[in-house]
Amino acid sequence: MRPANPPDSADLPADVRERAARVRLAAFDVDGVLTDGGLTDLGDGTEAKRFHVHDGLGLKLLQRAGIAIAWITARRGEAVARRARELGIERLYQGETDKLARLMAVASAVGVGLEAVAYMGDDLPDLACLARAGFAIAPANAHPWILAHVHWQTRLAGGAGAVREACDLILTARGDADRVIADARAGRTA
Repeated sequence: MRPANPPDSADLPADVRERAARVRLAAFDVDGVLTDGGLTDLGDGTEAKRFHVHDGLGLKLLQRAGIAIAWITARRGEAVARRARELGIERLYQGETDKLARLMAVASAVGVGLEAVAYMGDDLPDLACLARAGFAIAPANAHPWILAHVHWQTRLAGGAGAVREACDLILTARGDADRVIADARAGRTA
């Protein structure tokens, strides 16, 4: 039996599949993408953020497939650093005021051109990265002003599995989905 592709993958435009297949570096904003964008002030100067476990597994699966991962965020916080450590995300950049410059530096360090970069963002601070990435992605809850500048928008919202949806699309386009599913059937997960 052939494993099923992610929902609607057969209906994706050819250019979206081609862009996803070229990805060697996947970079993500944090607030509104890996989280729902809400900030909870704990009253002691720290913030709480909610991450979705499906997104974490999707990121681990990309790593297993040899895709470099980066998180680029304008905010700073220990919750983000802790989650990145848990997932083995070594390229975490917090407090970034020029996300595009950071994205270009990361791509150069990884040894890929921007055409091989996926970037997922949800609002105006991400626009420069989205405009230059080879595969620009927005979650369902992205601000409407950036939607004209992305190649694909997820059905799920940030913090609710949108990152996993993007990861699954990339893995499928690269031809890795069948291996990932076979590994899971054999008890080998990320």
